[in-house]
Amino acid sequence: MNKTIRHLGYIALLLLLLSGCASQKNITYMQDVKRDYRQQIAQDYDVRINSDDLISIMVNSKDPELVQMFNLPMVSYQYTATGYVGGQQRMLGYLVDKNGNINFPQLGAVNVRGLTRFELSELISRELKEKGLVNDAVVTVQFLNFKVSVMGEVVRPGTFDVDSDRITILDALSLAGDLTIYGRRDNVKVIREENGERTVALVDLRSKNLMNSPYYYLKQNDIVYVEPNKARAGQREINQNRSVGTFASIISVLTSLASLLVVIFNRNI
Repeated sequence: MNKTIRHLGYIALLLLLLSGCASQKNITYMQDVKRDYRQQIAQDYDVRINSDDLISIMVNSKDPELVQMFNLPMVSYQYTATGYVGGQQRMLGYLVDKNGNINFPQLGAVNVRGLTRFELSELISRELKEKGLVNDAVVTVQFLNFKVSVMGEVVRPGTFDVDSDRITILDALSLAGDLTIYGRRDNVKVIREENGERTVALVDLRSKNLMNSPYYYLKQNDIVYVEPNKARAGQREINQNRSVGTFASIISVLTSLASLLVVIFNRNI
């Protein structure tokens, strides 16, 4: 009997070690990174303006009255049961149309699609100077609707506003509280709409090649979807068919355990 107990202990320990190794392999991020790993950052992660973006453009000068016509007013909002009336201030912006244009005072239609906000700042500043409107213009461009969405097997799914021009997929997952234990690290989907096309890319968080992916740096309105693993999918099926599924699982486990005990007992007789 002591031999039987000892054998069962060995089997349990072996199963525990194997399951631990498998779990770590499925969960650890960038597990193939060696010690002191270095990578040259060669990607262009500057966010470029696209159709349907909402951007603010502020023009400053030594003469405030000279640039007043180029700056949109601030509008106050306050949320009530009937809508927004007075209260919190919000900057109005320029909505980029489907052709990539905005209508800027005195300059007319300006094509901004494909430009970074710094390139647009330089463009407007140069145009104002060449047309003799403002010689010392300092132009500041900001995104007003830069957001990304994270859904699926994460702790806090939702849509998140981005304050800077640089956000990685790891940043977005951090905002969402990271993946749950049931999220697949090897098959994260990034859904992107750009230049009239919608693409779905697969990203493996377990590999260092993640950092070479064109989807490592997210763009405005990207959606990150984390798939459930087999354990979560099985759990959902059990919840849907709890009475039958749970009973069948218990019978299967008990049958396997009984068979194992019979084999071990016979060997020690």
